[in-house]
Amino acid sequence: MANNVSYSTYAFEDVNCIVSHPSVGSYSFNGAGTGSITIAKANDMSSHDLAADGSVMTSKIRAGNGTVTIAVQQTSPGAAFLRKLNAYCDTAGSGEFTRTIISVVSKEQGIDITCTGVSPQKSPDTGFQQAGQQISFAYLAQRITGM
Repeated sequence: MANNVSYSTYAFEDVNCIVSHPSVGSYSFNGAGTGSITIAKANDMSSHDLAADGSVMTSKIRAGNGTVTIAVQQTSPGAAFLRKLNAYCDTAGSGEFTRTIISVVSKEQGIDITCTGVSPQKSPDTGFQQAGQQISFAYLAQRITGM
């Protein structure tokens, strides 16, 4: 009897996230202290306008901005790189502020997302307690493509 069951597998190790800035360098997040990477578009792709007679007009919206959040262990090399990047952007001139690029690629899933015009949204909240934890670095992206 043939088995026609289809299986799929996800592995975070198949995902590669590279954060780069021409004046700071680049770092590849593909394990080693990385907890999660979340990319979210900030706007809807469409909206509806409802007229008094019930007819609906759909508007296609081409906004491509959004957010990127990278959660890492607070003592990881990735956290050190992101702190360095944020500190540089905080003190550098305005022309340097949005020069960061974040790309996320998973060949197994066919995903290739590029975020450009990236700037730090805020410094991560950092707690000090008995056990270490993950901290989240939040960024704003002017343009997200590939989603």
